[in-house]
Amino acid sequence: MTDEPEETVAWQAMRYKCPVLDADGNIIGEAMSLLGDESADIFHGIAVHHHALGRLLEVPAASIPRITNQKVFTALTPEEAAALRPYREEHWYHLGWGGLFRKHPEWDDSQLPRHLLPKE
Repeated sequence: MTDEPEETVAWQAMRYKCPVLDADGNIIGEAMSLLGDESADIFHGIAVHHHALGRLLEVPAASIPRITNQKVFTALTPEEAAALRPYREEHWYHLGWGGLFRKHPEWDDSQLPRHLLPKE
């Protein structure tokens, strides 16, 4: 962490390896990659290294209500975080800083828990 005040930032400004929190404020892991299309300003989510599971998982953008200059906040319970889909690099095209990627061809919001689906 830094001494600077915590402020909300755009998804493209997410810090590499910043803490990712569950809905209760517990750290579930570290943000390793942004998943999205920077040129079209489309944010799909992040790849998080889940501490307890020891592997990379994909957190969909619909599960991320806020990103700050210090943390990524999710709306996931610990159980939902542990049940996230594994990150699969072959579905992404590399664009930038060790992790800015293009669109995910199989993104499917139907796999999200009901309370995390976008409101219509």
